[in-house]
Amino acid sequence: MQNFEQIRAHVDGQYQMVRSEPYLIGLELTLNHGARHQGLFLTELEDEDGRKFLRVSTALAPTTGIDLARALKFNWEQRVGYLAISELDGLTYLQLCENRPYEGLTGAEVDRLVLEIGGLGDRIERAFSAGGDLF
Repeated sequence: MQNFEQIRAHVDGQYQMVRSEPYLIGLELTLNHGARHQGLFLTELEDEDGRKFLRVSTALAPTTGIDLARALKFNWEQRVGYLAISELDGLTYLQLCENRPYEGLTGAEVDRLVLEIGGLGDRIERAFSAGGDLF
């Protein structure tokens, strides 16, 4: 994958696309045989050298009431993804993210990221929301 449009073409029709804008794709991943859903965003990032990256992210929970020290300890133990705080519609949310450079990025790797971040995000969301399915 050399550009965001190739990523868009790869996920289009393979996943439920709920939002499509320049350099942003919103997907809804169906999990647990349709019992749960997880929203994901694919966006393009660029570093200071002009190198392009794909970011796959999912909202986990509003930050209100979350023990952020516990979240950081969890973050340290992860091998894939990392936790971040981001603002959505004026509210601050805990997010699970993963960035990958376009160089060497394949369709199979995009699929793996979507499924891994989506599945892990759903498990974390369930833990923070007492089994709820907010995102």
